[in-house]
Amino acid sequence: MNTLTKMALGLIGQLKSTPLAFDPGQSIHLPTPAAVGGMPLMQALATRQSQRQFQPAPLPEQTLSDLLWAAAGINRVELGGRTAPSAMNAQEVDVYVALATGLYRYAPKVHALHLVAATDVRRVTGYQDFVDTAPLDLVYVADHGRMKTIPAARRESYASMAVGAMAQNVYLYCASAGLAAVVRAWFDQNALGQSMGLDADQQILLTQTVGMPAATASAGHG
Repeated sequence: MNTLTKMALGLIGQLKSTPLAFDPGQSIHLPTPAAVGGMPLMQALATRQSQRQFQPAPLPEQTLSDLLWAAAGINRVELGGRTAPSAMNAQEVDVYVALATGLYRYAPKVHALHLVAATDVRRVTGYQDFVDTAPLDLVYVADHGRMKTIPAARRESYASMAVGAMAQNVYLYCASAGLAAVVRAWFDQNALGQSMGLDADQQILLTQTVGMPAATASAGHG
């Protein structure tokens, strides 16, 4: 669906996800992440870029596992520490995973995906046309209900800091793994929130598309 069509549908409240014609299952238990190896950090930083052309093929489960662990996985089991920081350890940000097979929420403690909605919400995750067919759109959602000890005026900025760290983790993993990625903030907040079934305490802060780079893709800006 092109950008103008999405904008027009959004104006009349008709930008919606696509129900699945099959039962996707309640959970996806991800394989153990490969937390060793990969590209050296400085090389990954030198390679990191935004790309907006993706192959539609789904990512292998091992790749999805490694990517989500990089974003917000547990890297210190004894402490429950994550790969991305969280102010006052509120752990207020959830990573939602929009696949062709449904919308899932990443559960770091069990390293699994739990089904949220049996719909394909990818086209609602942004006004850009490429989000419809890219294999993976991540949606970063802050739950203000977990931030009661943080002053209300500071909650969005604190959560945004955590989301920025997660998104950069994903960028660096993608650089290491030869994947294409781009962060996005241009989306219909109401349409996406409704498609995801979010409540008043939950705020979408950022989205990010990931996939294998298209054969014709060139180096991007950002």
